Amino acid sequence: MAATAARTRPRLVLETLLILGISLGKSAVYSILNIINRLTYQVPLSEQTSTMNSAVTPDRPWLDLAYQLANNLLPFCAPFLAIYLLWRIWPPGPSPWRAIGLDGRRVGRDIALGVGLALLILGPALGFYLLARQLGINTTIVMADLGSDSWTIPMYCLAAFQNGFLEEVVMIGYLTTRWRQSGWHPGAAIVVSALIRGSYHLYQGFGGFISNLVFGLLLGWLYQRTRRLWPLVIAHTVIDITAFVGYSLLAGVVGWL
Repeated sequence: MAATAARTRPRLVLETLLILGISLGKSAVYSILNIINRLTYQVPLSEQTSTMNSAVTPDRPWLDLAYQLANNLLPFCAPFLAIYLLWRIWPPGPSPWRAIGLDGRRVGRDIALGVGLALLILGPALGFYLLARQLGINTTIVMADLGSDSWTIPMYCLAAFQNGFLEEVVMIGYLTTRWRQSGWHPGAAIVVSALIRGSYHLYQGFGGFISNLVFGLLLGWLYQRTRRLWPLVIAHTVIDITAFVGYSLLAGVVGWL
């Protein structure tokens, strides 16, 4: 058994690199290139804008809806592939859902913890974003740039859940499980995961990197203590819904956004 484990561990690390290469690791590479582009551009970083949830064909809402659905549904393939691999290759338990804390055993507790965590994070996150803009280390983020069609707010909610599910399943549940199986120290797994998380937010500026690095460390620490992934997915989703929907409702009213 020990010899088999020794041979399998490098393959598990390779597996994580491949999952990252088709999902958030790829985003990190493009984000690093993006920040290099921004820093070498003639306009200062603080005067640049990062746009999220932008319309593709604003003159044809029916086609834009199709684009938004594709943009927000196809990324689910990566976390489900990660869960499938946990099930088929050296499974950490009889059920990958239960092993990473995505089962339905503690629905009420998971929801309460997730919502409470989101409420604790929202204020400091907004404050740090505004501070980073004042310090000139972050771009101005346009959180929501779709039209005013009937499907706009539901699409923001879908995008928020997609972000939360993709990032927390891959970056926390899957990566820390695989790296633990590969013999990594839990603390090292959390730190590397958080660094990758911060890297794929570099397109926003260095404020986005720092805030998401801290966010990743916090979520990784909490996951190591609870072994429950649903609260992290819920917290991430609530934070993003608040950001996307709140921005869409307040952008024309509140000047500092």
